[in-house]
Amino acid sequence: MSNHILSLVSACVGATKAAKLLSLIETPAGLPAGAAGQPSRAEIAHALNVVLFDGILTRVPTGREYTEDVAAAGGKVNFDHGALRTVAWQANGQLPPGEAAFTRFLRPLGYRLNGTYPLDRIGMTGRSYAHEDAPDGIAQFFVSEFHPERFSAELQAAVTRVVSTSVDPLRPDTVALLWKLDRDRTLPQDEAIHVICNLTACFERHHDTPRLEDYQRILQESAEMAWIATEGNAFNHATDRVEDVFALSDQQRALGRPIKEKVEVSGSGRVKQTAFRADPVMREFVGAAGEIVMREVPGSFYEFITRDRYADGGSQNKLDLGFDASNAQGIFKMTAATV
Repeated sequence: MSNHILSLVSACVGATKAAKLLSLIETPAGLPAGAAGQPSRAEIAHALNVVLFDGILTRVPTGREYTEDVAAAGGKVNFDHGALRTVAWQANGQLPPGEAAFTRFLRPLGYRLNGTYPLDRIGMTGRSYAHEDAPDGIAQFFVSEFHPERFSAELQAAVTRVVSTSVDPLRPDTVALLWKLDRDRTLPQDEAIHVICNLTACFERHHDTPRLEDYQRILQESAEMAWIATEGNAFNHATDRVEDVFALSDQQRALGRPIKEKVEVSGSGRVKQTAFRADPVMREFVGAAGEIVMREVPGSFYEFITRDRYADGGSQNKLDLGFDASNAQGIFKMTAATV
């Protein structure tokens, strides 16, 4: 494992937690490494993913229990991708609309668009981003945009009230460092630490506490946008790449964990996915009289994926790094809530 990765993660979460996380998560083999004290963009990207995965372990008890089981059996999680939701809406406060809030730093980190997936049944568009330097090893990002204009005027007004208070967590000095990283594909370690810590803050909720009335109005039309209202841009889920998702599904069901009944299979047959139902969380809302009220809502969840290999125009045996719109819309139901 790269000393750079250990140092970067330790600086963000502490040495003890960093050692624990790196014992739980597989480090991709053959990552391009920078010179001493100069982590490469690949090392920075993976270190960021490890820190973000820690957030899932903190917020998703079911996923934490599963991960601990994997470690107890002598294994590690193969972090396949993390997913997040955005709102493609101009009335988004200080935050750039939609995926632009994330592509502005995913590109300097070395990520490139890998696929676009219309999620028409839920009024969204998904896009996957794979790392140019190690696409099979470094976790992808699946970034989805919610399109309020596809819904009623009442929902649009509620969305505007919710997200128009958004602040932008990306600092100007971080933007300057990202330009430098994009140019040089490496950064001095102290600058890389600054970038990772600031980017981690981008994966949170950036708008004010939503009004309960707005949340309930949004939920009538879109469980996905309702989730954004409470959770913002936090990791919606993180995914372990496993050898046999069907066998894993049966095993987790036998343990009594809340796993999907059906494994989602892509049209090609090469990508199979399932997930635990989102763990519930308590969130604050502003009531009708301005008081703070608490409600239980769906939080983030933990997903599993099996990817098959295929021949790509010859003898090369490629890992299918694609996604599937039908699969994604089935998986998104893991955060469904009721009014």
